[in-house]
Amino acid sequence: MPYHRVLVTGGAGFIGSHLCERLLEQGHEVLCVDNFYTGRRTNVARLFSSPNFELMRHDITFPLYVEVDRIFNLACPASPIHYQFDPVQTTKTSVHGAINVLGLAKRVKARVLQASTSEVYGDPSVHPQTEDYNGNVNPIGPRACYDEGKRCAETLFFDYHRQHGLSIRVTRIFNTYGPRMLANDGRVVSNFIISALRGEPLTLYGSGTQTRSFCYVDDLVDGLIRLMDAPDDVTGPINLGNPHEITVTELAETVVRLTGSSSTFATHPLPADDPKQRQPDISLARETLGWAPKMPLEAGLRATIEYFRQEFELERIAG
Repeated sequence: MPYHRVLVTGGAGFIGSHLCERLLEQGHEVLCVDNFYTGRRTNVARLFSSPNFELMRHDITFPLYVEVDRIFNLACPASPIHYQFDPVQTTKTSVHGAINVLGLAKRVKARVLQASTSEVYGDPSVHPQTEDYNGNVNPIGPRACYDEGKRCAETLFFDYHRQHGLSIRVTRIFNTYGPRMLANDGRVVSNFIISALRGEPLTLYGSGTQTRSFCYVDDLVDGLIRLMDAPDDVTGPINLGNPHEITVTELAETVVRLTGSSSTFATHPLPADDPKQRQPDISLARETLGWAPKMPLEAGLRATIEYFRQEFELERIAG
């Protein structure tokens, strides 16, 4: 496998840190860029001893001048709590950030991958979601800063590809979970695990019958690398996620069982524009990349629960 100098924006985040780790294991030189809004130095601290790893604090809404030959653009807060805190900045991160990484890729002739999202499908009227579905997104709702920001970033990637011949890859990432998730990110897996470990009620929104599909982070990273390594005619967009669909209530019951918690459930109204169904059709990823997730949900949840148990223990010792 050829050696590459790889830029990972958002590299100190949940997914980005796992990606940096895997790239180093493959022998690449990795430049990790993060503004630490949701990323954490502790996520990549174990990589500091590697001579092939470099960490840079930088916000990609401003241009970046480095020499690389591959770029993974993962920089953007991905949970509603964080992307709705400063929605204008979220849109800037998606749009200005895309313009800046694409400009860099054009200058240094790098291959560039955009981490888009299943949220470009909005509250879908097609199930499961295929890449040719254009989505059902509310452009003025509270989630639009993220949904429309990512949609615009996809537009920019394909326009740079058509106009400048840039080598691009676009993937739409579905719900991903695993170690290094933030405890306060508001995502359903981390919310449920934290509540269960604390013995607090698990919050269910609406009827709890809305569905999600959860992909373990190691499987996702494998898909990202396969897409980046694919031939130049594979631009995407390509869905990456786990097609195993369960209701939010079923997830809550599983987390309570695996943690041995005595937690009960509490119900709240469904948030605005919250999708009622989310399941990827990964036929294109299977055919084009030879990729499919391998980690069973319960095994992945056990690993994630153990991570949060250890985090709680470190907090207890430090406190």
